[in-house]
Amino acid sequence: MGHQHDDHHHHDHGEGYDHGHTHEPRWKHDGVRVIKGDKLDPNTAQTPGMFRQAAINKARVGAQKIWAGTVSIKADAKTGVHHHGELESVIYIVSGKARMRWGENLEFVAEGEAGDFIFVPPFVPHQEINASPDSTLECVLVRSDNEAVVVNLTDIKPVENPEAVYWVDPIHKQPG
Repeated sequence: MGHQHDDHHHHDHGEGYDHGHTHEPRWKHDGVRVIKGDKLDPNTAQTPGMFRQAAINKARVGAQKIWAGTVSIKADAKTGVHHHGELESVIYIVSGKARMRWGENLEFVAEGEAGDFIFVPPFVPHQEINASPDSTLECVLVRSDNEAVVVNLTDIKPVENPEAVYWVDPIHKQPG
């Protein structure tokens, strides 16, 4: 995927100035961007039960390889079952308690709380649940492409008692 620019964004990658902008400093218009939290874009793919807003994507800032935004889930609510195609997703829990269910029949479950990160691999059917009866679950979302791919799945029948799955590796042992 190559670098694409419109006609009024010429780049000089040598002397520190963009000669297409009357000697303006390099990166002035194509450098760091600050996206204010109250200026996020709700015009993004949605799933029932949650509210997503885009902060970083191709349309807003020209992002080529990532998408980032926020998601809110009301107290005691759960989302529809969905996956994100080929994209990898990272969820950072800002506040609240998340219960994630996943699998062909949502047969697995794990929970996270404020400060935790959740990784969702490509094509994994999953559902986010706000595990709190009285507070909104607020998260930051980052995906591995610049578009918000969401495939809502309506034909999955969740199992009644999902199996709890703990992250176990040489450093983190399963509780109990």
